[in-house]
Amino acid sequence: MAHRPRKEMIAETRAKLVSAARHAFGTVGYTDASMDDFTAAAGLTRGALYHHFGDKKGLLQAVIAEIDAEMAVRIREVAERAPTRWQRLVDECTSYIEMALEPEIQRIMFRDGPAVLGDPSQWPNANACEASTAENLTRLQQEGVVVPGLDPATAARLINGASSQAAQSIANSNDPEATSRKAVTAFKTLLDGLLVRKA
Repeated sequence: MAHRPRKEMIAETRAKLVSAARHAFGTVGYTDASMDDFTAAAGLTRGALYHHFGDKKGLLQAVIAEIDAEMAVRIREVAERAPTRWQRLVDECTSYIEMALEPEIQRIMFRDGPAVLGDPSQWPNANACEASTAENLTRLQQEGVVVPGLDPATAARLINGASSQAAQSIANSNDPEATSRKAVTAFKTLLDGLLVRKA
């Protein structure tokens, strides 16, 4: 039997660890997830975890990166169905907020992630989100939809901060469904303030 390429074996080991950790973090939470339990579930050793991710925190970062990439695909699919560029922006933001209702995303992305890794606006993916929002705002200004004189980069930072805070409030609420409805309504009202008012 031919030997598999080292690169393929490394990718498989990493994928097994991320999958086992994701299950553990999503079900019992980061604090209660035992490294021994999820390395055993992956059929690997603690040494493999340390080699590939450094520590449990590094593994959490990898899990978050995977979930974030999946969320981005889903958000893009929702946005592509929007009839206008403005509706696309609204749908991107609100679908992100509403994902905080999903138990795995709620626990890993919006509760444990910020508790362990700090402010989500400093996470590696945050810059890409802000850049995309700023680009949409720039084009909307050019189309005369959004008020002129608004700095798109600054507005994008504020929009992303508001959507992140809304998602975290849902994730930490005693009644996530009710909090989500209120958060989405308030968020859409804030966004509406960016629109040019027709005479």
